[in-house]
Amino acid sequence: MGVVGRNGVGKSTFLKMLAGLMQPDDGEVALQRGARAGYLHQDPKLNPDETLWGEAESAFARLHELHQKLDHLYEEMATAEGAKLEKLMDEQQRLTEAMEAAGGYTIDHKIAEILHGLGFVDAQFKIKVSGLSGGQKGRLALAKLLLENPDVLLLDEPTNHLDIEGRLWLENFLKNEFEGAVLLISHDRYLLDNVVNRIIETEDGRLIDYPGNYEKFRELRAERRMAMLRAYENQQGRFRQEEAYIRKYKAGRRAAQAKGRETKLERQKEINSLEKPPEAHSFEVRLPPAPRSGDMVFAAREVSKSYPLEGGGRKTLFTNIDLVVSRGERWGIIGPNGTGKTTLVRTLLGEIKSDSGTVRLGSNVHVGYYRQTHEHLPADKPVYQYLQDTIKKEVPGTQMSEQAARDLAGAFLFSGTDQDRPLGQLSGGERSRAAIAALLCSAKNLLVLDEPTNHLDLMSAERLEEALCDEGGFEGTMLLISHDRALIDGTCDHLLVMDGAGGVEVFHGSYSDWHERDVQRKRERDRAANEEKSRRDEAERQRKAAEERKKNEKAAPKPGKSGGPSVNALARMRTDQIEEKIEKLQVRIKEIDGLMGDPNVWKDHAKATRLTDERNSAIEQLEPLEFEWTRRAAEGE
Repeated sequence: MGVVGRNGVGKSTFLKMLAGLMQPDDGEVALQRGARAGYLHQDPKLNPDETLWGEAESAFARLHELHQKLDHLYEEMATAEGAKLEKLMDEQQRLTEAMEAAGGYTIDHKIAEILHGLGFVDAQFKIKVSGLSGGQKGRLALAKLLLENPDVLLLDEPTNHLDIEGRLWLENFLKNEFEGAVLLISHDRYLLDNVVNRIIETEDGRLIDYPGNYEKFRELRAERRMAMLRAYENQQGRFRQEEAYIRKYKAGRRAAQAKGRETKLERQKEINSLEKPPEAHSFEVRLPPAPRSGDMVFAAREVSKSYPLEGGGRKTLFTNIDLVVSRGERWGIIGPNGTGKTTLVRTLLGEIKSDSGTVRLGSNVHVGYYRQTHEHLPADKPVYQYLQDTIKKEVPGTQMSEQAARDLAGAFLFSGTDQDRPLGQLSGGERSRAAIAALLCSAKNLLVLDEPTNHLDLMSAERLEEALCDEGGFEGTMLLISHDRALIDGTCDHLLVMDGAGGVEVFHGSYSDWHERDVQRKRERDRAANEEKSRRDEAERQRKAAEERKKNEKAAPKPGKSGGPSVNALARMRTDQIEEKIEKLQVRIKEIDGLMGDPNVWKDHAKATRLTDERNSAIEQLEPLEFEWTRRAAEGE
């Protein structure tokens, strides 16, 4: 189940109440008896002195407790008898089943699988928690929660610190591996589309339930709001008709009737008045036109960048990049966390000097750069005035009226009262929206956006996508760093894909096109690896078979040994004669085995000895015959 809604409407509060971390003012929250709920804290409590691996392993504290109980149980079973032993055996069965449900004896494999899936590498497993970054701690908290395997997962923004690979892994885990229930707050539209089958929207203090994924929710919500708008407009039309009647006859012969209808109308407005649905219009603000840049916006030739590591050596971010970006192109830059995406952009813009190669900016290029931090915003300026001042500064000779500034703020989901609030009083997401709105109205022909949706809710991210797409009014060039696959798909027609090892792939097409090709490439690599493994396994099998043949040849009976046929005698025998001899000996060995299964035989010592000797003799005769038959079969004789 996905929980969606504007920032500040109570989504996180709702999940905290379900987790028992907050108490509701009214009503109650009940968890099924015996069920366990796991909540992903935004500020996780981790042991700073523990290693990354050790902290992840602490998720199995319950399993370790079950192990100890089982060990004590085995000690009791060693001396127990009768009814007490049966009772202990029943308890042992219960504990064993509980251990299997909690992870059994394969926890090391599970820990490694989940840590790898969330972007950690083996070299980080021994790092102390105190040495991890905030994003790494967030991923560790998520890994620990998934390892705990509760009956219901309450996930508040689990993708906050995940790159695209991590999001894909989490999608697959929640969809195909986790067997419990999931309540998920997320601003990742693709995650909601691919994982959930039910959406709960928080709106005006209510929870509204929709079946299906996020795409279906958008469709149903639009239909619901359209129906609400029609009903609201119809009711307002009836109210206006009544008001017109009341005004017309209030002072005439029908004054009493008009007075009665006025009283009835006031009562209807008080009791039955419908609410106007929230605005759901598309991005309709006219952005000031940006000056036209040259056909070539910038060009990079054999550009490389690395930096020194603390322990020695260097970390390569990218090598020998050759790239030309033309006017009007929209480039998405993707790759794992820590691969240097921001450094790449700043190098291409000339803010950071490359180790080698050259970068050339085109003519008449005006850069608008959205960074991940917004300390530069004036804390005392109201939102609408900040937008006015931005356009006055960035577009000389252009004046944005207060109403135009308020229209732009409204397009980015600032309500009437929010437009008058100083920027210093806004939340992180609200400041992000204000900065993006100001950037779009600043008439830049090259927009550089570094993780613009990090603090945006779903509606704000959709509004940004509308503004940046071809129909939204922005006609310039764009570089977009993002893990938001929906935003990349909706706005970008080219990709720079960084692999974290210094490689950068240039791809002309959408993210979905690249992802489909990447999945196919991985399948081909896996198939090639499996074929190579099969070839190696077959070569090893043939090598072992050859060694076994040589071993058997060395161990073959010498002429005349133990009464068995000599090598010369075997060579003179026909194959059918060998087969007949083998069959007779096998039948006799089977007969002797049957006789020796009779307890009475062992009471007659002489008979038992005679049968044993005969059986050993038959086996000694059988071995060279079977070896000769196998040799002839292999050589096709």
